[in-house]
Amino acid sequence: MKIFPILAAAALTPLTLLSTASAEPRKIELPAEPGVYRQAPGVELAQALCLTCHSVEYCETQPPLPEKYWDATVKKMKDKFGATLPDEAIAPLVKYLTSAYGKPAEAAK
Repeated sequence: MKIFPILAAAALTPLTLLSTASAEPRKIELPAEPGVYRQAPGVELAQALCLTCHSVEYCETQPPLPEKYWDATVKKMKDKFGATLPDEAIAPLVKYLTSAYGKPAEAAK
């Protein structure tokens, strides 16, 4: 196979570059988040868990959406994007996001 040696060489190139790079750690300081989540029961949970990955504007720019949306979004953040959300925090976080940024519950008919 003629392709394998080419792929092997390409795969080794990043390793070679990394091995010659400086191993000196860098300190990165991010600016303070000026936004705050809307006040509602559970806001502390959002402040503690959501701001580690994105700004408040992520929620502020969403239209009012139902609980089903927020549930799927929180689970996606954990399962697909690797957010460090404890399983026991998911339901309270969804409840908060629904109450603060969600669509009002439809009246029972």
